[in-house]
This record gives sequence, C-alpha cells and structure tokens, in this order.
Amino acid sequence: MALDDQFQRFLFEDSQVRGEWVRLSGSFQEIISQSAYPERIQHLLGETLAASVLLSGTLKFEGTLSIQAQGEGPVRMLMAECSHDRAIRGIARYDTQPAGESLDELLGEGRMAITITPDQGQRYQGVVPREHDNLSACLEEYFERSEQIDTRLFLFADGEQAAGLMLQRLPGDKALDDDLWQRVGHLASTVKADEMLGLDSQTVLNRLFHEETLRVFDSETVRFQCSCSRERTLAALESVGQDECYSILDEQETIEMDCQFCHAQYRFDRNDIDQLFHGHSLH
Repeated sequence: MALDDQFQRFLFEDSQVRGEWVRLSGSFQEIISQSAYPERIQHLLGETLAASVLLSGTLKFEGTLSIQAQGEGPVRMLMAECSHDRAIRGIARYDTQPAGESLDELLGEGRMAITITPDQGQRYQGVVPREHDNLSACLEEYFERSEQIDTRLFLFADGEQAAGLMLQRLPGDKALDDDLWQRVGHLASTVKADEMLGLDSQTVLNRLFHEETLRVFDSETVRFQCSCSRERTLAALESVGQDECYSILDEQETIEMDCQFCHAQYRFDRNDIDQLFHGHSLH
C-alpha cells in the first residue's frame, strides 16, 4: 500500500547526486476542499504543492519556502508553501474555467517566484523563468540559472493526490558523476503518473534505480497546516494603518477578516484596534 503524505530523501552512494520523493493525499484533499477548483486547476495546484515540498528539502534552517505566481490568464494567482517541518498550504485564484492545459494557457503572461522566509533572518526571493510551458521545466531552469545546480523534476497530480520526484547534482567535480547523472536522469524520465500516484517510495525507487546503490533516509510526514493566527491578522491590520481601520469601524461595529487558506474567521472590535495602535483601550 502506498504511503500517503510522505516525503523521503535518498542519495546515490559515492556521488554528488541526491534525490527526493513526495506523495500527498489527505493533505492535498484538505487544501482543494477549501474551494471548488476546476479539475485542471486542481492538477496545477497539486503539482505546485508537491514542488514546494521537494524544494523545501533544500532548507537548512527553520522557515518556509513558497512558490508564487501571478498571471493574466484564467488563473490570476497561485501559491504553495511548505515549512521546514513539512507543513503545507496552498491556494489558487481564477476568473474563468480554463480551456488549456499548459502553464502558459493557465497563467498567461505573468510572474513566478520562489520566496524563502527564515523564522530568523531576512527573506529571499528569486524569480523563476517562464520560458517553458510546464512547471517542472521552469523550476529546473531556475536551479540552473540561480543556483547552478543541475536538477530534474517530475510532478504529477489528479483530483485526489499529488506526487513528485526530484534529482539534483550538487556542486563538485561533475565529471566524476557525468555518466551516473545521465543514466539516472533517463531512468527517472520513464516514471509514469500511475506509478508516482499509486505506489510507495520504495517500490518506485526500486523500479527506477534497482541497479544503483541508494541510501534511503527515513520518511517524513507531510501535513496541511495553516500558519494564520489572530496575532498575524492583527499585524496585517497594523500594516493597513490606523486611519483605515478606524474608518472601517465608523461604518460597522467590527472588522472581519477571513483566512484565504483555511477560511478561519477573525473579528476585531474597537477595543482591539485601540489596543493595537495605542497599547490600551481608549473606550
């Protein structure tokens, strides 16, 4: 039976080539249940979520990694985020039912970026080239240009599950790994959607790389978890400014804000806003 909501690292012994595998089921279903997404948008969001988990495996500190896109096509906004401890969340905003399948047909002209946000330290954002018509190829290009890391990425999703496989060749004497890199990249390219979505990591890796010597690390559980809170929502209101907040309160008794990821509802009255901007209640 396939292991659901699992992330697993592996490496090829005596080389600079490493890999990661992920499969999402319950966590993915919880995310897409938040909105009535058309099927193609479900697939794109699933692929992006799987990619965010794979890329989060490169984090060497506590924090989050997100893939974000804004477009002028049917999908106006796309975002998937994964934390260092494999908590994921994601969302897509769209205007119309998409007719196409490719990334360009879904997003149209637009911008894509990877944002890394440490719990302690400065945020970093890198632009993802949009020169290919699928997410995998765009992210491979990002690693080649921005990180100088050879990367192969394979992403799959349907209406129930999402999965991904990533291979990377770390910096070093690449000549020593040329044959291995070419070989395992070709083998990985033969993987099918039904294998990635229906089989556990051990079976997939054995099918693909049974002639290679692998070191497989313990799997990690992936879960849906929204990072919203009353405190973070207040911080968002603070950035709006006190004039705007009090203007809203002059028209209605409370300020109501809903989380776009999990639909949690937060309500703030005048006393809350007084406390936010003045440190105590004025009324």
